[in-house]
Amino acid sequence: MVNKLSMSSIGKKLVMSISGAFLVLFLAFHMCMNLVLVFDAEAYNAVCGFLGANWYAVAGTVVLAAGVGIHFICAIILSIQNLKARGNIRYAVTVKEQGVEWSSKNMLVLGIVVVLGLLVHLVHFWSKMQLVELMGMHENSLGLSPTEGAALVQYTFSKLCNVIIYIVWLVALWFHLTHGVWSMLHTAGLNNKRWMKFLKCFSKVVATIIVGGFIVTVLAIYIGQ
Repeated sequence: MVNKLSMSSIGKKLVMSISGAFLVLFLAFHMCMNLVLVFDAEAYNAVCGFLGANWYAVAGTVVLAAGVGIHFICAIILSIQNLKARGNIRYAVTVKEQGVEWSSKNMLVLGIVVVLGLLVHLVHFWSKMQLVELMGMHENSLGLSPTEGAALVQYTFSKLCNVIIYIVWLVALWFHLTHGVWSMLHTAGLNNKRWMKFLKCFSKVVATIIVGGFIVTVLAIYIGQ
């Protein structure tokens, strides 16, 4: 029965909800960590040093990578299944569906943008921090210690092109989260019509707090140069 559930659309949506909940919690933690830098660079470096390449941070990174991979794979499979189920209907001229938000109809595209932004983020930060430590090196390509997170962030966001790239990425993440959080709660069973408006509003509040925190950090670092 468990195997059948895992192969069904409902099973995949449940897996997406669980992995999505984990990723939202990680984003909230990461956002709070970033905001520390806005107020105290030394405290931010202390956090970076606490995490670094310690076993628990490495284990968390592996789990996080697995969560992203599972979430993205399930999203692709479900999108393909939906396209096959719709058949030629998707080629017909359609009107805008009442109550259906733009983000809900473009989750795969938004997800791809989010993943591409994540890859850029890994190149800018993970490859110059935790990866450097794992390789046993004491300096990254910029000549900084892998625990000098504040200096790395300040260097990265001193460039306007990076600021623009990250804001575009974060806007895509906002749209993805506004539908994703609501869909996650809906799949978990909170689908009572009386709660629908509240859940959608709650999703937007969560998305705005998380993404807003990231954007504040990016702009504060850029403006404060």
